[in-house]
Amino acid sequence: MRAIRPFGRSLASDLEKAATFTGACLAVAGSVTTASAEPAPSELPAVTVDAPAKRARAAPPKPTQAHVAARTALRKTVRQQRNAASQPLPPHASGAGLPTFARAPGSNPYADPRADYKADRLSSPKFTQPILNTPRSVTVLTKEVLEDKNATSLREVARSTAGVSLGTGEGGNAFGDRFFIRGFDARNDIFVDGVRDPAVSIRENFFTEQVEILRGPASSFAGRGTTGGAINIVTKQAQDQAFTRFEGEGGTDQTKRVTIDVNRPLSQTLDVRLNGLFQDAGVAGRNYVYDDRNGVAGAVKFQPITPLIVTANYAHTYLNGRPDFGVPFNIQTARPVTEGLVPRDTYYGFNNRDFTKATQNLGTLNVEYKPTDGITLSSKFRQEYSILNYIGTLPESPNIPAGTVTLNPQSRFQTVNVLANQTDATLKFTTGPLNHTAVAGVEFSQERVSIDTYNGLSSEALPGGFNGAGSVGGQSIFTPPNNIPFGTKPQITGNPNIIPVSTKAGYVTDTANYNDFIIGNAGVRYDDYSVTSGNNQGSTSVHSGLVDYNVGLVVKPTPASSLYAAYATGSQPVGAELDATQSQFGGLLPTSNVNQVFGPQRSAATEIGAKYEAFDRRLLTSAELFQTDVTNAREAVTVNGVANTVIAGAAYRTRGIDLEAQGKITDRWSVLGGLVLIDPRVTHSAVASNTGLLLANVATRSLTLLTKYQLNDFFEIGTQAVYRSQVYGGTLFAANAGTILPSYWRFDLFGEMNVGPNLTFKVFANNIFDRTYYDALYQSRTPFVLVAPGRSVTFAAIAKF
Repeated sequence: MRAIRPFGRSLASDLEKAATFTGACLAVAGSVTTASAEPAPSELPAVTVDAPAKRARAAPPKPTQAHVAARTALRKTVRQQRNAASQPLPPHASGAGLPTFARAPGSNPYADPRADYKADRLSSPKFTQPILNTPRSVTVLTKEVLEDKNATSLREVARSTAGVSLGTGEGGNAFGDRFFIRGFDARNDIFVDGVRDPAVSIRENFFTEQVEILRGPASSFAGRGTTGGAINIVTKQAQDQAFTRFEGEGGTDQTKRVTIDVNRPLSQTLDVRLNGLFQDAGVAGRNYVYDDRNGVAGAVKFQPITPLIVTANYAHTYLNGRPDFGVPFNIQTARPVTEGLVPRDTYYGFNNRDFTKATQNLGTLNVEYKPTDGITLSSKFRQEYSILNYIGTLPESPNIPAGTVTLNPQSRFQTVNVLANQTDATLKFTTGPLNHTAVAGVEFSQERVSIDTYNGLSSEALPGGFNGAGSVGGQSIFTPPNNIPFGTKPQITGNPNIIPVSTKAGYVTDTANYNDFIIGNAGVRYDDYSVTSGNNQGSTSVHSGLVDYNVGLVVKPTPASSLYAAYATGSQPVGAELDATQSQFGGLLPTSNVNQVFGPQRSAATEIGAKYEAFDRRLLTSAELFQTDVTNAREAVTVNGVANTVIAGAAYRTRGIDLEAQGKITDRWSVLGGLVLIDPRVTHSAVASNTGLLLANVATRSLTLLTKYQLNDFFEIGTQAVYRSQVYGGTLFAANAGTILPSYWRFDLFGEMNVGPNLTFKVFANNIFDRTYYDALYQSRTPFVLVAPGRSVTFAAIAKF
């Protein structure tokens, strides 16, 4: 949309131009004066000059406001030019002579300023090339995409992104951010500004700049795990432009939400930014469930000298809600009970007992020093403390003829402490015709996870109904007892599983560029990984040495296109699923008397693809063929009559195609879309009948398309379509053909009215046909499913200054 230029901004711009022009005129005048001076004559008559008398000098005149503004504008312009010269070149730099475009205040520094749906580069310095020249499949959701999706949580991002599936568990990550990428669990492969975040929390997007989804094994970049890929949350940083953004929302799902984003350059060397959040919300289509949030995030940038930049960031979020474990799954009909039996809004929890409280605190300090144009040194420190605290109710074992269900309590009090450091050096040098950019670094981290549960989960309103653990059977599946009173307050058990993790790693990558025509990339990383799980009854430890690497080759037929082939490996050590307390769920059981220590699960992926920037390089399109093979995978089987015994040696494979587009087709038409077709299969198992089955929690076909059109200078309209094929349920390993989530289409609409340069109104209508669909299925003998939100309409007012 074409912006209307405000008077204040016009004045500042004019002052900047005037200052620059004045400086240029003075320089020209000086050069002209010097050039026109006549040479001195060879002989001059003697002149007697009296010594100068000392005179009092008048005080210099006080500069006017116009002089101060012009001087400040000139200094700011010089500073911006110096900073721009130290930044990596954008993708357009491969085509010499293309213009550089100015950025609006508060805009995403990683996005194309001409096409805000299109990201030009990734935030991590480990990726030294633009996305066009990066030999792997990457999906980036810019800040503008998140706003148009109205995606306030990371869960909503996954719900509406092709190739990403949601998962759940009955304990550890019951309803937190558990994602599957290309068929593999990525719940512990989430990063914030490039540092691993193992909190298994519920993440809010109010301070998010963009979300980067790396597809395929990424252990050489990110460390352990990352079999299917990794998700990196990029936070908002302080900028050198003043702006304020205030947004208020109200919705039919009882949502009341306020966010604020304020940035101020306090001086030529210091910038600060503050983000705030308040939310009081329900969940569309679900009774009794609420989702309240608040948070604050601050960022500081200090640049005392041009080569040195110090940034500090802190974010605090607090979520308070009522947990929703969904509805029972009817094994006889292989459908959720909400498919024609009970209303979609039926809630099976207890309002007087169940709660969710999630707190996350992240503090980051980054020091970057650039002594020369070819050397950049960086060191990042992270301190994190998070709490996931809840009591909820699982609806299980439905007896359809009798119309009853069993209500089983589930609880957790989990804390996560992280202390981490990443230090690396980026070196640019030349060998013959090759221009190199190498990154070498080390990483150290200490993670400590404490997992406890609650006692006293029973009710006096149902005498004899609850067993000792708080489970009650024979309750109505149509009218569950949501409001029964609880006379005792649950207490934390006091015997937590303590899981300390120590990681020491070193890595090096190099990108060699031959004339912007052939670009080669290779990297290797070693991780020394140790994990222990213990309580007052025992402990189990695992130590692993992990070596992973990647290689890639890019050929650029034109500056706007690339063809690539890549190979990458990943390693998943035992116990890396830190939220799990049982070996059959991927964790370590401290008191187990069976073997839990196996070698790491290994993955290797091959990918070939093509990328092209179309429509004046404002639309990035990509197509990839990929295959990932996993060996030495663990599976839960029955051994000597003991069920759920974990062994290693299984294998599986995923193959597929990934098509994506993001950016602008015309000046007024923006799109972001993806189509992922995947075939995930078990290729080897100790249980012969498992071989050939589809993997669990994977949509074999998924499609998303977000598009908006600018009707004129004041109005925009847009829509989003999401399709996901059916998903099989499963736990650690194979699918069970008896538990299937049905496929679905979901459609959203949104519109925007720009009243002027400072005020915008937006409306969002999500799930406009009020389709009943499901986020995830938990596979067990008594499975349950999580119900996705119903239709909601949200109105937003955005003020910018």
